[in-house]
Amino acid sequence: MTQRAKIDTDSSGAAGGGPPVEHRPAGLTSAEVAERVARGEVNDVPVRSSRSAVDIVRANVFTRFNAIIGVLWVIMLFVAPIQDSLFGFVIVANTGIGIIQELRAKKTLDGLAVIGEARPTVRRDGTAAELSTSEIVLGDLIELGPGDKVVVDGVVAEADSLEVDESLLTGEADPVVKKPGDPMMSGSFVVAGGGAFTATKVGREAYAAQLAEEASRFTLVHSELRSGISTILKYVTWMMIPTATGLIISQLVVKDTDLKDSIARTVGGIVPMIPEGLVLLTSVAFAIGVVRLGRKQCLVQELPAIEGLARVDVVCLDKTGTLTEGGMDVTELRPLNGSDEAYVRKVLGALGASDPHPNASLQAIIETCPEPDGWRRAEALPFSSARKYSGATFEEGGGEDGGPESSWLLGAPDVLLEAGDPALAETDHLNEQGLRVLLLARTDRAPGAPGAAEAARPAALVVLEQRLRPDASDTLAYFTDQNVAAKVISGDNAVSVGAVAGKLDLPGAEHTVDARTLPEDREKMAEVLEENAVFGRVTPQQKRDMVAALQSKGHTVAMTGDGVNDVLALKDADIGVSMGSGSEATRAVAQIVLLNNSFATLPSVVAEGRRVIGNITRVATLFLTKTVYSVLLAVLVVCSQVEYPFLPRHLTLLSTLTIGVPAFFLALAPNKERAKPHFVRRVMRYAIPGGVVAAAATFTTYLLARHHYSGADALGAETSAATLTLFLVSLWVLAIIARPYTWWRLALVATMAGAFLLALVIPWLQDFFALKLVGTTMPWAAVAIAATGAALLELAWRWVDRRFPA
Repeated sequence: MTQRAKIDTDSSGAAGGGPPVEHRPAGLTSAEVAERVARGEVNDVPVRSSRSAVDIVRANVFTRFNAIIGVLWVIMLFVAPIQDSLFGFVIVANTGIGIIQELRAKKTLDGLAVIGEARPTVRRDGTAAELSTSEIVLGDLIELGPGDKVVVDGVVAEADSLEVDESLLTGEADPVVKKPGDPMMSGSFVVAGGGAFTATKVGREAYAAQLAEEASRFTLVHSELRSGISTILKYVTWMMIPTATGLIISQLVVKDTDLKDSIARTVGGIVPMIPEGLVLLTSVAFAIGVVRLGRKQCLVQELPAIEGLARVDVVCLDKTGTLTEGGMDVTELRPLNGSDEAYVRKVLGALGASDPHPNASLQAIIETCPEPDGWRRAEALPFSSARKYSGATFEEGGGEDGGPESSWLLGAPDVLLEAGDPALAETDHLNEQGLRVLLLARTDRAPGAPGAAEAARPAALVVLEQRLRPDASDTLAYFTDQNVAAKVISGDNAVSVGAVAGKLDLPGAEHTVDARTLPEDREKMAEVLEENAVFGRVTPQQKRDMVAALQSKGHTVAMTGDGVNDVLALKDADIGVSMGSGSEATRAVAQIVLLNNSFATLPSVVAEGRRVIGNITRVATLFLTKTVYSVLLAVLVVCSQVEYPFLPRHLTLLSTLTIGVPAFFLALAPNKERAKPHFVRRVMRYAIPGGVVAAAATFTTYLLARHHYSGADALGAETSAATLTLFLVSLWVLAIIARPYTWWRLALVATMAGAFLLALVIPWLQDFFALKLVGTTMPWAAVAIAATGAALLELAWRWVDRRFPA
């Protein structure tokens, strides 16, 4: 939808961008601003990029499992030696680490959010200046241009062919023409033209406050990983309650043993059922990921974006601003149909001077063609991505009565010209060289009138050269190497887009598709998209449809862009990535903002996502294997009516050496594997057989030791033998999880084994952990049973890989 707007000129008679300067509203005065600030009529809603420090501490401290462990810890402090209370100190340390890491992430995010925040142009005392959104007051006059987001509610005061997209609010994709007096809804954005509006609602009254706060909040929601872990913890809680109850009864009532020792062994059976470190490690891994990306000037506006990037298998790239740099250069001007080149330059100069918000193409024309004297703009049509051209009507000459009127269009040759026009062949030849071509055409009708394009007569071709990003080729090669399909989607001529992609060695660049030939059926469109890599003449709505079509085929789609024509697709993509220099609207809807405007940052972002998610999936198996064997051991003890074999100190030692310390290193290691769906299933298919084997081997050793040892210290010897078996099987689980081996992974496993050996041979550590192997028969039997368990583990996990592939 378009509308012609009559535009006055300034007193000099030069082409102007709006009404005469003396008639333009000056905005509020400094005194009026001060009055409104004093009354509290300020847009002071805090836009937070992260949770507050209080929220971070609360979320890390007040958890369900921390409460359970806290109660058990207090009990143990009263009934047992301090070494049986070590698990409590470990939880305190882990929680502290989690808080510190998330506070670091908060600091990074807050700093980046300030860099990337919107700074609308506000007119005060007749002067326009960029201000922070928090400095806007009620009644301020806020100027708008293409790509600007409406940050508060208001009423239009000035309109120069102003078109606003309200799709983020209403779902309606068609732009809405705004005239003075029309309402402006915060959260909408300008797609064409310009103007200004008066703020009528600020602070919490304006919808933008809620929108901006939600868009930039550091959040942990809508994440398969987080929801998967929550599901696992829910099932663990259900298993814990009956198992722990049975264990308490069997240890305190059925067995007539020392009360304090029974309590200690009961707690020793309950504590390892809780995968307390899993949630902590997830938060730490995410937080460290945010900090690492922050150092590369990458703002993660929503935390699950890191996870989403790990799952991406298709990345849709906008050519302009992503593969090419923002600037362009006019390399040639080719007059058509006998047009005079000097006159053409005057027309182009007038078109450039008449647009208060020139895009990159028009900016290059402005730098080449100076503004002519005495030309006045009478009517204007701003550029729109949907129609692919702009236009204006001029009064030529310098007299008081003006000169002859002429109307001009500037845009895509294949849109303005009929098929078969000789100029199209010339255009195709230039496009094949990767050059961008615009057509200047004269029309008998007003630029915005129906049929203006059909009545256009070619006057000249404007040849522009785009500047390729020097790092674009390497970035595309990275995606190819990582099995991520890159799709170049652009509004430019398909041949030109293909030539640019070809220069960057993108596979499939030789087969370009004109989006005007794409089928409307989603399934058929998806087939074309999967088979091809380069698409030109794509409208904003088509970009959105293309994202949806790829998603319908099960693809996880990332979309990059910097212009208003990318907003709808960015919003619908699984992951939206915006350039920091992009329009305010794109930054608002994107989950990730590349503040350094470098497309080359994307591989680092994808790699970070894969590292975080892949490693959390890996170490989750360690935690949940412990939960499974702890529950099964408790069940076996209850059924057998025997003492629980372990004290809390034994399992604290085992958990630290086979899970806690290794998991921390493994969670931060490099990992390039693309994340796969079904997190819970993928983790449990290893944890269940691993836990079953560990529990069976350990309980077998314990029962053999009960028959082998007798006397006053028999329980201590039995516990030591069972601990040896459980450690060796758990160490083998760690060794499997650590694959594929590198020197540091082997060193990690060996160090954990060496630390346990020290606890067995150093006398004071023997006493501290109550570990003393008695004789040689039972210890070697424990080793043999553990070796059998390790072999069963290998067979079980290989069978699982074949029977239940990920």
